[in-house]
Parts: sequence; structure tokens; C-alpha cells
Amino acid sequence: LLPLLLLLLPAAHGEVEHVQYAPFLTKTPVLEGLTTGSTFVLEQPRCVFDKYSDADIWLVVALKSTAAAFNNSVLPGTAKSAFQNFPSTAPAYMTLNATLANYPCPKPPGDITVLRVGSETNCIRDEARPTCNGPLPGPGPYMVKFLALKGSEPVAETDWSLPIMLRTAKSPNSISTTDGGHSAGMIALTTILSILFAILLAGLVAMLVFWGSDACGGSSTFSKPEAVTVRRYNTHHVYDQPAARL
Repeated sequence: LLPLLLLLLPAAHGEVEHVQYAPFLTKTPVLEGLTTGSTFVLEQPRCVFDKYSDADIWLVVALKSTAAAFNNSVLPGTAKSAFQNFPSTAPAYMTLNATLANYPCPKPPGDITVLRVGSETNCIRDEARPTCNGPLPGPGPYMVKFLALKGSEPVAETDWSLPIMLRTAKSPNSISTTDGGHSAGMIALTTILSILFAILLAGLVAMLVFWGSDACGGSSTFSKPEAVTVRRYNTHHVYDQPAARL
């Protein structure tokens, strides 16, 4: 009887309209942090729930492996849809509550039309805020959809998005030691040769500067030698005789 009860449960809540729309990562403007280690940025569902002006629109976040287990009759703010219980006991959580006024159609000029999923850090463990838009607990992949509720009744929902993977930090052991096909030894040798060439070049420049300064400050002028008179003596005469020029 359990499968039969599960099939009849949505009927008890009324028919839920299936909206031909799947959430997607925003494309414009181009964002550097479109996906991070704990967040991703979605385009707002503009012109999607126009028929439900009095409904609350929720974002449902699930892992790809748990999305099929989500029941749209689960109310937001309960243990079965709380962020703090995801994904251990809650296959999905509901967050980013909005109304159609938050998603006007058409988009007014200058409006920001993106939603960052996982941006709140102050309610991660706050069980009083089960609809916390907290950081995503792992790399994923995640799938999301929008669900419109009128009071406690689900009235419309979109398709699930394509799987969304978050960024992960690389392990130091996984970083390649090659660069463009060159080995680490080749890179080290090239570095050493570059350093030696720089030292040699610096020495050559210093030598040229030294030689230039020596040539300018160490020059001398030679003058024509003067005649020197050498006086010779002997026992009988004293006379002067010009000496040979030096």
C-alpha cells in the first residue's frame, strides 16, 4: 500500500504545474566567481511564474544523487528541508524565499538578475534558520529547481538544472612538475644558466666602466727634456761641458 499512498499524496495537495524552465548558471554579465569552492551563481527565474502572483517561490537545492528523493509536498522550514540536515537526513533543502515582485517581468533596466547560492555563513549551524542559504558542503554535483507554493500547497515547479560542479583545490602532489613539456631538471638548468649569464654581463659592464674611468683620469703629458750641464773636474782645469740629452 505504501507505493499507492505515495502516488496519491500529490493529488491530495492538488495538481502541480510543470513549468518548462530549467535553472542555469548566469551567462551575463560574465562573472569571475561563477562557481567557487562553496557557492555558485544562478540566473533569476524572470517571466517563469507570472501566473502565480500570490505564491512564494523557493529554490530547492539537492545533490545529483538525492534529487530524485525530494518530495515537493515537504514544507520549507521543516527538518526534512532544513539546510542544517542536508544531505545527511534531508535529501534537499529549500532556501532563497521570494515572491513574483522579486522577479519582475520584463527586467527593469539596471536590475541585478542573479542569485548566489551558498553566500550566508552566519547561519550554518543555526537550527532556528532552517532556510539558511549556507555554503555548500562539498564539490557536488548539485541540481536545483524552483518551486512555487501558495500557502502550504505546491502549485508549480521547474525542471531540475543540469549538474553543477564546484571548484576544488588541487593537491600539491597533483601539480605537474613539467612546463610545456620541459622537465624539472631542464627548468632548473635554464634558471642557473640565466643567473650565470646575468653575473657575467654585470661583470663585463663593471670592467668597461673601470677602464673608461682609468683612461680619463690616469693620462700623463711628457715634456721635452732640457739640456743638463755637467761640470767636470780635473787637477788642472775646471770646465763646463754640455751633457748628453736624456
